[in-house]
Amino acid sequence: MITLRKYQEEISQKAHKILLSKGLVYLSMEVRTGKTLTALNVCKLYHTGWDNFKVLIVTKKKAIKDIEQQCKDFNVKATVINYESVNKVDTNNIDVLILDEAHSIGAYPKPTNRFKDIKAILSKNNRYTRVIYLSGTPSPESYSQLFHQFKVSDEFSPFKDFVNFYKWSKTFVNETTKRVANGFNATDYSDANKTKIDEILKPYFISYTQEEAGFKQQVNEEVLSVKMKPITYQLTKQLVKDEVVEGKENVILADTAVKKQSKLHQLFSGTVKFEDGSTKTIDYSKAEFIKKKFEGKKIAIFYIFKQEFELLKEIFPKFTLEPTEFNTSNDLVFLGQIRSVREGLNLSSADCLIMYNIDFSAISYLQGKDRMTAKDRTKENKVYWIFAEDGIEDKIYKTVINKKDYTLSYFKRDYENRKPSAKQDNKGVRKQGLLFD
Repeated sequence: MITLRKYQEEISQKAHKILLSKGLVYLSMEVRTGKTLTALNVCKLYHTGWDNFKVLIVTKKKAIKDIEQQCKDFNVKATVINYESVNKVDTNNIDVLILDEAHSIGAYPKPTNRFKDIKAILSKNNRYTRVIYLSGTPSPESYSQLFHQFKVSDEFSPFKDFVNFYKWSKTFVNETTKRVANGFNATDYSDANKTKIDEILKPYFISYTQEEAGFKQQVNEEVLSVKMKPITYQLTKQLVKDEVVEGKENVILADTAVKKQSKLHQLFSGTVKFEDGSTKTIDYSKAEFIKKKFEGKKIAIFYIFKQEFELLKEIFPKFTLEPTEFNTSNDLVFLGQIRSVREGLNLSSADCLIMYNIDFSAISYLQGKDRMTAKDRTKENKVYWIFAEDGIEDKIYKTVINKKDYTLSYFKRDYENRKPSAKQDNKGVRKQGLLFD
């Protein structure tokens, strides 16, 4: 049986009162402070005297096993399902709905399918179903991300009088115009009025930091640069200059800013996806650097692209995709795709976390780097970012650390007028014999 920490008990008591009076409560607790256990205790407090009490927890797929174990250890009966599978379980007569990583339903201005699925559950239960939101980053980029999170409940939402985001934005957002791809103008809804929104949502929120919880280890980040092979720089310069590299059988096409952004992102970490959909590893420099630099260390590596996974498997054949297996083993490397593992996983047994590549998403940055954090951790909480020398990664990093996504506008700023430092042609690329043989 799990024993709650004092602050978890206190927070759950406060949350229980809010849930009773408001119908919704948002536990904005930083990663590793125990949001899930706190929410489970709120359920225990809430269901006293009730029969056939039903709790549904919606989370990320990778976190299901861990949450199911917490429910078992804490003696709470609950159905745990991932967001993509909510239609596969009985969602009738739900008493409490727990939305883990709730910010994932906060996209705007248009609602996502994830939002629609959750709203459908509450629409048929809304007379009594209470909602507990869990997230360490409720609005990582903009307060506009809060509208759809609260809009899922038409019964209890403080925004229930607003038909949609567009109606809501007229009251709560300073709408501006921005230039997007292909020279078109679009409305920018990101400048939400924080003060006005806080006045309404403050009664629903309970915030708690790692510092308040007594965490002594803070994340210590370090950027390490790797000189890639000549083929990488030849290909990237060619794409920036001519927007295409043609081989005997394969073509790398970057005829739009979106494609160019993606291809450079791939190439600077050693892989590429061709125009026909096939993929190939062209440069092992980063992975070989990691193997040599961190020999003897227990490491977890986060990657972006599928071909990067294939690359890493070659260099680290003794690997696992399961956090539990990793935490109980001394000779396995953990490999995880950043968007799948950035939330809800505990990799606190690792000596350090290695970021093989960096995602464009600020959420991936903010949450991914905290996967080793734990209150009782005694090791240094070290995260290493492995960037190609003169690559795109450093530019992405400088954007996401400021809680901004590395969008196309940032990419164009960095590369639109950039000229290659030396002339390259397709013959020079072909001579390498790596891509087009």
